Amino acid sequence: MSQGRVVKISGPLVIADGMKEADMFDVVHVSEQGLIGEIIEMRGEMASIQVYEETAGLAPGAPVVTTGAQLSVELGPGLIETIYDGIQRPLEEIRKIAGPNITRGISVPSLNREKKWGFVPVVNIGDKLQAGDIIGTVQETIVVEQRIMVPYGISGEVVEIKEGSFTVEETVCVV
Repeated sequence: MSQGRVVKISGPLVIADGMKEADMFDVVHVSEQGLIGEIIEMRGEMASIQVYEETAGLAPGAPVVTTGAQLSVELGPGLIETIYDGIQRPLEEIRKIAGPNITRGISVPSLNREKKWGFVPVVNIGDKLQAGDIIGTVQETIVVEQRIMVPYGISGEVVEIKEGSFTVEETVCVV
């Protein structure tokens, strides 16, 4: 991870220096508030950052820290039944924490970490799998059935598979 400092602000565009270790499209946290942004241009140690939150009050010298990861979304059960803002923050969860206005820098998990979902496997121990293969399903709504797949870069033989109710963080299959 790289840490730099804000040198210029123009609306949602922030220029930061000292970002030599950063990469294009890295997600960054700007200022002590942790405003979410994305590097859209690199010129030496200077990074142009698109900040996805209000930048009013931001000043030169504020810290900028890269996460080392690109902007992405989390997929899984609960995605369809939830309303999000533009950077996949669940609006109802934000309202519970901060009221009707989105607080700058607020961070809330995209998917509910406590809700249990019924998982039905479609593979058995000993089956050979590769990335993209379906290992089971979760009925998210009456109409929507989520298919749970083997993640990118994973392949092998199923050594453990479970059926039942699980959170999005619990392991249901070991390959």
